[in-house]
Amino acid sequence: MFVLELTYTAPLEDVDAVLEAHVAWLDEQYERGVFLASGRKNPRDGGVILAVAEDRGRVEEIAAGDPFVTAGVCAYRVTEFVATKTAPGLERYRETSG
Repeated sequence: MFVLELTYTAPLEDVDAVLEAHVAWLDEQYERGVFLASGRKNPRDGGVILAVAEDRGRVEEIAAGDPFVTAGVCAYRVTEFVATKTAPGLERYRETSG
């Protein structure tokens, strides 16, 4: 499982100019089963996405396609972790460390 932390690198008006495309991109990732949760940070200086994928390279490839990235308004930090405990609704994503 992966935590993707977005940090805005441009003024909010530049971020907002790309927001509609970013939300459409998020919707695509949810439809593909890659994203489990997402939202803005508070204060609004970026966002957080909880994702699942076969490996880190795939997650980084997906993040590179975010319109926020292609427009140059945010940077990503990707953290991989082993989800050994989850809420019941997420139990299919539980892993055991190898």
